[in-house]
Amino acid sequence: MAFRLDSVVPWGRNLAEYRCIFQLSDDDMKKEIAGFGDGPASFNYEATKQGYTVTSFDPIYCFSKSDIQSRIDEVRGSVMEQMKQNMNNYVWTQIKSLDELEEVRMSAMRMFLSDYASGKKENRYICHELPERLPYSDKTFDIGLSSHFLLMYTMLGYDFHIKAMTEMLRVCKEIRIFPIVDLDANKTELISSVIDYFKQKHHVEIVSTEYEFQKGANKMLIIR
Repeated sequence: MAFRLDSVVPWGRNLAEYRCIFQLSDDDMKKEIAGFGDGPASFNYEATKQGYTVTSFDPIYCFSKSDIQSRIDEVRGSVMEQMKQNMNNYVWTQIKSLDELEEVRMSAMRMFLSDYASGKKENRYICHELPERLPYSDKTFDIGLSSHFLLMYTMLGYDFHIKAMTEMLRVCKEIRIFPIVDLDANKTELISSVIDYFKQKHHVEIVSTEYEFQKGANKMLIIR
């Protein structure tokens, strides 16, 4: 089935959030970083401005800037309404209100859109959908990141997650995945099964992070 932009809810996070989510140290930031499912995050833009090297992969990068902008505009209201209805499921410490949340997300997406054309030309934004094979050699990147996608969308199934993470591990020396709960912040059998699979041949570690916005979503999985 062809990827459809109208099935996506674009929601961008910024560099500060990425660094907190993935515990990215100053030394980590100096490494070759790949972001999987980055969508309209400003992580790539901000990191590039600071002289770091980030390559982002997402199927939405097949679409034009205007298409992505239109989709952001389409879903903005409904996303914020859902957030309003589910405020008790979130921790309002780092982000203190719905208004602040909307501004943080929209600011990140505005930065992304301003950088999109340049990033495409510089091959920083690559149209790619996991678990398809990436056009890169083994261990091209030092660190691969997956924010709020892998392990969270349990409905994609066990095989999808195994294949996607295996391909990430092919091109990355280490991968970090956040969070390790499903969309309802519950640990699932899928997550346990995926971890058990990779423990057979890789070093697997679960690390608590300083980031918790969705209640209970405060740990990341590291595989190397």
